[in-house]
Amino acid sequence: MIGVQPNACSPRISSRNRQTEGDAVKRATGLLAVGGVLVLAGCSGGGTSGADHSDAVASPKVSTARLAIEPKDGSQGAAPNALKVSVASGKLTSVAVTDKSGKPVDGTISADGASWSPSAGLAVGAAYQVSARAADADGVVTTANSAFTTLTPEQTLKVSDNVDTGEKYGVGMIVSVRFGDQVKNRAEAQKAITVEATDGTVVKGHWFEDGTRLDLRPENYWKPDTTVKVHFRTKNVELSPGVYGDTDRDEQFTIGRSKVSAVDASSHMMVVKEDGRSDQNVPITAGANDNPSWNGTMVISAKSRMEHMASSTVSDIKGPGYSVDEPHALRLTNSGTYVHGNPKAGAVAGRENISHGCIGLPDSAQGDDGSTAGRFYADSLIGDVVTVKNSVKTQALNPDNGLSGWNMAWSKW
Repeated sequence: MIGVQPNACSPRISSRNRQTEGDAVKRATGLLAVGGVLVLAGCSGGGTSGADHSDAVASPKVSTARLAIEPKDGSQGAAPNALKVSVASGKLTSVAVTDKSGKPVDGTISADGASWSPSAGLAVGAAYQVSARAADADGVVTTANSAFTTLTPEQTLKVSDNVDTGEKYGVGMIVSVRFGDQVKNRAEAQKAITVEATDGTVVKGHWFEDGTRLDLRPENYWKPDTTVKVHFRTKNVELSPGVYGDTDRDEQFTIGRSKVSAVDASSHMMVVKEDGRSDQNVPITAGANDNPSWNGTMVISAKSRMEHMASSTVSDIKGPGYSVDEPHALRLTNSGTYVHGNPKAGAVAGRENISHGCIGLPDSAQGDDGSTAGRFYADSLIGDVVTVKNSVKTQALNPDNGLSGWNMAWSKW
């Protein structure tokens, strides 16, 4: 029999309680059983049993939000515009996307918290990691991750343009973008080439030449001293089925003073206005009646101190052919119209039209920088405007003949 030692939890048996030894033992044994229960109840600190405790621990709550990431984890050859994160029965709380080097990809969560999209398409032939978090209506969070690579294009298309960073252009400058082949997805291509101006001028694009040329201009001439930025993001854009652009770059240029030169072919004079002021009245010779000059608004697209000109490169030239170097040449059209120095102009400028369609200014054969042509050349910027009126030519100047887009109404641009 186990001996019972009195303790703080055990009831004491009074010695005054008269009983037989056997009864005492039996009673003590009974009290031990009761006391054992009392000991457990009195010394357990009021806790529940082990079984009761395990039942009281709540299972972790599972979020009802359901995240989805496209492309899926492990995807290879994904389209660069395929990335999207979405959630059902919840709202996104954070999305982090990084490339292989750890560089973050910018993006935004939609106003309703249901989706996230990148600010621009991803690079091609690159690896990315996505980590997303979302919460349901009770605030219970769920997470999802994805790692994938984008496709490597089988073909790329060359994208070039006519502006250079750091240059200054005239108020009539039109940004002309050339593609190495016809662009089928023109809307996507146009989204990938954007123009912004410091004064907020709105710029629109127009396609020419069956989708190989995109010209961009404002409704009216640029304001002087405007800074213009052109953003190219074509590497991740499918310009035609299976064909992507070859360049991501930014180009910034400024607009100089305003210079607009107005030629009147009937009076053989050119009025030059700088910043709206009539600074010069210049005698000129325009195209003769059998080879008249274009009427319309043209823009200087190139400058050459000496330019070789040949009748074989121009269509519909009447009379004897020619092949000659002309000084101080400022190109106006792709079809061969220039403002340039003409050694023969000195005798006829202001009185007669004798050229093959160009606007001729008095000059020497070698090009005299102090001549009328030399001074006009030195003060001219690519992008300066030259207008011609009262020529006998009746054919309209096409807006894609040089930078002649100003001849197209803004409503059609």
